[in-house]
Amino acid sequence: MDSTSPSAADETSTQAVPESHTSWKRLALFAAPAGVAVGAILLGMANGALAASFSISSQQFKIAADEMSGEGFAQFGWIDATVRDEAVPVAVAGIREAEIHSLCQSVLTTEFPVVGNISLMLTAGDAGTPVEASDLVIDMEQMDGNAEFESMEIGRDASTLDKGPDGFGSGQGHTDLFGMQSDTIHVEDLEQTAWGATAGMFRLNNLSLGVGLGDDECF
Repeated sequence: MDSTSPSAADETSTQAVPESHTSWKRLALFAAPAGVAVGAILLGMANGALAASFSISSQQFKIAADEMSGEGFAQFGWIDATVRDEAVPVAVAGIREAEIHSLCQSVLTTEFPVVGNISLMLTAGDAGTPVEASDLVIDMEQMDGNAEFESMEIGRDASTLDKGPDGFGSGQGHTDLFGMQSDTIHVEDLEQTAWGATAGMFRLNNLSLGVGLGDDECF
């Protein structure tokens, strides 16, 4: 919306609009919603009015990458639930189109009966061809890295987000909750701790998956 007066608009009509960039050393993506909003979400989930894509397990997993670039980024705070109806606060981040270089994903199961700790690790996109994903959505607890955004909007109502995957804001974000979005996102030295992820398409080039005893995680 243009709030510039007519005379001022004439004077600046020939000037180029500067491109917006935001770069942070460490990025804390989750802004905790107010207690009333959390209560409304939990009540809606219990009554079936708000449906999560799936019930999360009680195990987190780690994601790391040398570099991730994406077009159409949006994020908002949310509450996931386990099969035992335990509430888990998350930051839900959606990217419409993403490329990931040197992806690592790991899951650690601790104190497994008889054998002890068991690690599962997946790697891909480390042979010159990146991992590709569309409509990628990650429910995360923590994220670190060197990040840059273009045309950033911070504090937008989560129900009105329109730059991420189709329906990401209007279909999932809750009214009155904190949201943020940008035209692009670029993260180097990415490290995430997450509870769940979905994608419309996920192409894992040079995929390698292994399971072994002990503690073997991405970071």
